[in-house]
Amino acid sequence: MDWKFLQDLLSGVNKYSTAFGRIWLSVVFVFRVLVFVVAAERVWSDDQAHFECNTLQPGCKNICYDYYFPVSHIRLWALQLIFVTCPSFMVVLHVAYREDRERKYRAKHGEETRLYDNPGQKHGGLWWTYLMSLFIKTSFEITFLYLLHFIYDSFKLPRKVQCDVNPCPNLVDCYISRPTEKTVFTYFMVGASVICVVLNICEIFYLIASRLVTLKVQGTLRTKSSRFRPDMDFDGIFINKLIIYIFYV
Repeated sequence: MDWKFLQDLLSGVNKYSTAFGRIWLSVVFVFRVLVFVVAAERVWSDDQAHFECNTLQPGCKNICYDYYFPVSHIRLWALQLIFVTCPSFMVVLHVAYREDRERKYRAKHGEETRLYDNPGQKHGGLWWTYLMSLFIKTSFEITFLYLLHFIYDSFKLPRKVQCDVNPCPNLVDCYISRPTEKTVFTYFMVGASVICVVLNICEIFYLIASRLVTLKVQGTLRTKSSRFRPDMDFDGIFINKLIIYIFYV
């Protein structure tokens, strides 16, 4: 899997993110993608080959491994990283759509005109897109944590498992290779995922709070404007609101 391609794509998300979003991106790269590529893949590379059972019955070892490890940790984490990073591309695509509209608007009305003060500014539809991406990322993180715990009943890997499924002749003892090392990496990846969930929740509250403050400022400015110009006609009110929208939204 080409993780460099994923890294190049996500680097474009950084300039449109808040402070919490930049920290989230750093955690994903340093504590998840980097650890996954450099260490975790190697730890699980020989898990099936070194999965030993105290029987020579043909097929028993493979069946027992599949029974206790229906989805490998490493493949589940790969899917998790893909799913939790893809929603960030929604913001990049929305900004690209705004920039394309800006180019067409300037080509039609002249280079001095502007449709957006800043295409990457999070207000209007882009604010909702950003907020939606955070909810989707958080949902994926929690879902994969639940799946990992549901499939293996625990984040800790046991040293020995017992299997009595067909074609095993009786209750067979099977031994997992390097269970302590794999348990350490499992807890590390789970902890990094929990940190990402907390950062996403903090960013959601930050976006909502900043938006509420912006709306309050707009309401205050509208109130002051109406006090200074009580006899303002309809066109004057419209122009005043348009100016407030351009400079404060």
